[in-house]
Amino acid sequence: MKKIIKVILYLVLLLATVLLIAGSFIQFSALPTYKVEMSEHLKNLQVSKDSANVVRGERIAAMLCVKCHMGTDNKLVGKKVLDMPKEFGDIHSYNITQDKEAGIGKWTDGQIIYFVKTGIKPDGSYAPPYMPKFPLMADADIESVVAWLKSDRPNVQAAKEVQPKNKPTFLIKFLCRVAMKPLPFMENITAPDSTNQVASGKYLATAVLGCFQCHSENFKTNNEINPEKSVGFFGGGNPLLDLEGNVLKSQNITFDKTSGIGKYSEQDFMTTLKTGHRPDGTTTRYPMEPYTLLSDNEVKAIYAYLKTVPVISNQN
Repeated sequence: MKKIIKVILYLVLLLATVLLIAGSFIQFSALPTYKVEMSEHLKNLQVSKDSANVVRGERIAAMLCVKCHMGTDNKLVGKKVLDMPKEFGDIHSYNITQDKEAGIGKWTDGQIIYFVKTGIKPDGSYAPPYMPKFPLMADADIESVVAWLKSDRPNVQAAKEVQPKNKPTFLIKFLCRVAMKPLPFMENITAPDSTNQVASGKYLATAVLGCFQCHSENFKTNNEINPEKSVGFFGGGNPLLDLEGNVLKSQNITFDKTSGIGKYSEQDFMTTLKTGHRPDGTTTRYPMEPYTLLSDNEVKAIYAYLKTVPVISNQN
């Protein structure tokens, strides 16, 4: 019996030692790197920089990129992300101006697209999920964002400001080795015809604006490739932070009549989304900000799509 106990104690000690070594390795090592696997087409891609494309990209970026990356002097030099959950670490958004050293001035059009869709930078380093990815965005839309980034717009002109290196926690470093992986690169994606209201609304709410990311149960259980498989899809409850660190749970935006938006008319939804004023007289709060740049038809399309999403009853 004593011999068996000694063997068990030895195995426990060995396991503890292995876990300690593995934990120390993860804690003091960098995030994983990956091979950059770009097609020849993507390597040689040069997107159209015509004015229409720049304007289109500017509008998309204003809703997706500017809020997180806008720093000093109205340039996209990055900043500390104040609404980042503490368990993720000390995180800054980075300089995405045209500066060749501090920003992304050396990145090719294809490299930018590859990164935005997969999370893999030109050097193979990986941006964890606190940097949103857009794997399902249509080629034309993502190319227009690149056109804007390479344009003569003032806020993307070269700036030397460099943000501190991110300090992800052990949790993030661990998850990046077991669960949080780069997304597959998906191309030849076209946006649905705008006359197909439901399909257009689905594209906007999932592939472009990523509404499901905040309005499902939790960032950790979202599915970026198959958004409908996200736990609590559009049912809300995701614990979000405001700029003071207060926890605010996202709203249920399925058409449940008690906890969701089942009583919202199309006009109610439009007013809420574009102005932040709800039918009951309350206003939305950060991080939910008004989408003033969406057209009425786009808002109507999102409303039509949400009506097709399975209803979830979830009082937050």
